[in-house]
Amino acid sequence: MSEEGNQEHIKKLSDKVYESKLTQLQIELVKLQEWIKDKGLKVVVIFEGRDAAGKGGTINRITEKLNPRVCRIVALPKPTEKEQGQWYFQRYVSNLPASGEMVLFDRSWYNRAVVERVMNFCSDEEYWEFLRSCPNFERMLIRSGIILIKYWFSVSDKEQEKRFRSRLTDPTKRWKFSDVDLRSYTMWEEYSKAKDEMFSYTDTKQSPWYVVNADDKKRARLNVISHLLSLIPYEYIEPKTIELPERQKKIGYVRPPMSEQTFVPEVY
Repeated sequence: MSEEGNQEHIKKLSDKVYESKLTQLQIELVKLQEWIKDKGLKVVVIFEGRDAAGKGGTINRITEKLNPRVCRIVALPKPTEKEQGQWYFQRYVSNLPASGEMVLFDRSWYNRAVVERVMNFCSDEEYWEFLRSCPNFERMLIRSGIILIKYWFSVSDKEQEKRFRSRLTDPTKRWKFSDVDLRSYTMWEEYSKAKDEMFSYTDTKQSPWYVVNADDKKRARLNVISHLLSLIPYEYIEPKTIELPERQKKIGYVRPPMSEQTFVPEVY
């Protein structure tokens, strides 16, 4: 059973269809990027969900063709001792977008409501203060002109286990598995309760949560990108025509002997 209830089994997309749809959507993301830059928009997109729910893969597909100076990823590490003594939202505020930027939070201030709550990394007082203050904090962001979008990736227990086991056996994914992941695997119900409590306080009309059925990674990625594009009205901005200028005429340049340079071995 999935965290949101039984999820209907749908035939998975073929690689050919997935790549074709993804390319189309990524072209639209480039158009959106140019609109954000031109109009000076400030966009924040939050990605939350259980470990191995597919947040990182979706974020990578969104940013793959975009300019990192316009669209950047924020994935903050464990807070330092100094940051632990700050106002809780402080280190997130410093990473908010300036005019003409879109920031994707790979986990966000909602760490307190789920991970920290379940793992006892925060006190009860800190937890309840977060739930009380978070809606006000987000309303303040929205009033300041920030476009705030929140996604929760929902994955079934069976699919999460499958992905965890893949991480343990695949050397290219092993780094994704942490001690917190191992502990969270045994605490499925605690995470469900924490998520439900969080939604009851922070799933507001002004700043709603959008739940993503993430058991199928490919469909989840396409659905999120399509939905994101639908939430920010944009128009195509015709790029300026660029013509390559003529190269400078040769003026007697002689390349140094290749034997004096160190080349990368051509193994392939």
